[in-house]
Amino acid sequence: MTTGINVVDILQASTLIFAGVAATVVVLTRQPVSQAILISFYGLLLAIVFVLFQAPDVAFSQIVIGAVALPLMILLALAKIKKQEDESEK
Repeated sequence: MTTGINVVDILQASTLIFAGVAATVVVLTRQPVSQAILISFYGLLLAIVFVLFQAPDVAFSQIVIGAVALPLMILLALAKIKKQEDESEK
């Protein structure tokens, strides 16, 4: 029986720390388009965290929703807002 720290624990801890830093970066980003792109990468990072914690089904859902669907909806909403602003200026 070993009492040392194994590689999986180090990977889990480092990805959780990295996820916390990435979440802070997403929140502190002020440009909406940049924030939408960063949230996509953050979703992929969370999927990696879920895989490391042995939850592949949750990781797959996170990839579909958090890394693809949510950023796409944000970018589409931003495009529609920009289009409406351009039309109202004319």
